[in-house]
Amino acid sequence: MKKIYLDKEEKTREIGDKLGKLLFPGSVVCLIGDLGAGKTTMTQSLAKSLGVDDYITSPTFTIVNEYEGRIPLYHFDVYRIGCSEEMYDIGFDEYIDSEGVCIIEWANIIEDILPEEYLKIELNYKETGREMVLTPFGKKYEDIVEELTK
Repeated sequence: MKKIYLDKEEKTREIGDKLGKLLFPGSVVCLIGDLGAGKTTMTQSLAKSLGVDDYITSPTFTIVNEYEGRIPLYHFDVYRIGCSEEMYDIGFDEYIDSEGVCIIEWANIIEDILPEEYLKIELNYKETGREMVLTPFGKKYEDIVEELTK
């Protein structure tokens, strides 16, 4: 687990951009944090670095939005999911097993069905900014965290 202090929204965008360049086909990134903590900002900058031109919004009511970039991006918002079983109704396992990058906001709600390997990012409010806590699950994600925190 590593921590990065984000003093401004611009720092969140920089880290998102850097992370997007480090991701690979099949990557899974789980974002956890309170409303307004920067999950969507992180996703927007990450998407831009993946070559996604569309405007990224949180898919709160649709659960998943799909975007085309140099790697396809599947952006989930599971805030309104009643239970993780509902995820299978939208083909969650197909997305997770694809060559796209999956970003899952509020991933703590579906922890029981997450893959063995993924990158967990917690965004927490601090007095004068935000703190980003990176927890990698698997060697590929450990390497990404090392690169991000250099």
